[in-house]
Amino acid sequence: MRIIFIRHGDPDYINDALTEKGVREAKLLSDRIMRWPADRIDFYCSPLGRARQTASYTLERLGRQAVIHDWMKEFSYTIEDPVTGRIGVPWDFMPEYWTEIPQMYDKEAWKKTDIYRSNKELAPAYQEVCDGLDNLLARYGYQRHHAYYVHSVSENNCDTIVIFCHLGVTCVMLSHLLGISPVLLWHGMYLAPTSVTVAATEERMNNAAYFRTQMIGDVRHLANGGEPISAAGYFTDVFEG
Repeated sequence: MRIIFIRHGDPDYINDALTEKGVREAKLLSDRIMRWPADRIDFYCSPLGRARQTASYTLERLGRQAVIHDWMKEFSYTIEDPVTGRIGVPWDFMPEYWTEIPQMYDKEAWKKTDIYRSNKELAPAYQEVCDGLDNLLARYGYQRHHAYYVHSVSENNCDTIVIFCHLGVTCVMLSHLLGISPVLLWHGMYLAPTSVTVAATEERMNNAAYFRTQMIGDVRHLANGGEPISAAGYFTDVFEG
């Protein structure tokens, strides 16, 4: 089983849509996806406009539709940053703050820190995403067993799912698949708009399956199309090499 996470194109957050640049990115992404074996792919999408618009350029060309799941929306459960006073997404903290809290590095304890307990919706929302992903994988014969999956026979012969979504919620899903704290991913990994992240199961013995990432934040379609990488959500210069 392969999961391909795709972040939406360069965002117009105010209107929950794509900028003109985001549209160019999404069309280049569509050219890339058209080379994939679409008959072996199921498509899923966040309900938010910027993700749905990104997906639309591919889906229209393929004559396909994506299944919309509310739990795939961005993980925008606001908190107040104790250093800057910013009220917004539950990441982008200053390193002198979050790195000094040992629980941030623990896959369970991070939810019990004061900052994350300040929004009572956050921990249940995290669990909702984890449960949603597990329920989706179960449709393809992958049952969660502690921190890995057991593959059983499934009538669904699809071997790849594509999820059009967002940076933050992708980190949540990866944290669940890999068994690590999402705080490390939120702060230590950048997924550029329309970037492609691929995780696939290694199944070597006894139907046991563990997801391993093949690529993270790949934007080769932008380089091939001469489109600069967007820095939306990044706090330094983007390397274009």
